[in-house]
Amino acid sequence: MSWKEYIDGQYLLGSGVIAKAAILGLQGGVWASSPGYTISPAEQKAVVELFNNPDNAPINGVRLQGQKFFVLQANKRSIYGKKQADGCVLVKTKQAVLVAEYIAPNQAQEATPPVEKLADYLISIEY
Repeated sequence: MSWKEYIDGQYLLGSGVIAKAAILGLQGGVWASSPGYTISPAEQKAVVELFNNPDNAPINGVRLQGQKFFVLQANKRSIYGKKQADGCVLVKTKQAVLVAEYIAPNQAQEATPPVEKLADYLISIEY
């Protein structure tokens, strides 16, 4: 399966609750993203760095496509952010970070399970 299929398939966009998504390599670069979803190299680097020191995430927030999300919760595996009624879910695997954004009326409790499920799968196959 290609990385793009993880974005477009049943896990993320296909879940019906994720509006935009990307898979970022921990060593840099975008492995795949939804159409028109561009995370700048500086934003990519900042996302990866947040997982190295998640205690700083609520202080700094997270920027995706130039939009700042306030971080509500962060740990070494997952970061959850909010921007007005919309939000983001970021989950680190062994080699990548899954980045997903949802748009109201979808909520975090609907958007989180598909992202976490994909992360669990990727971790199980050493990604």
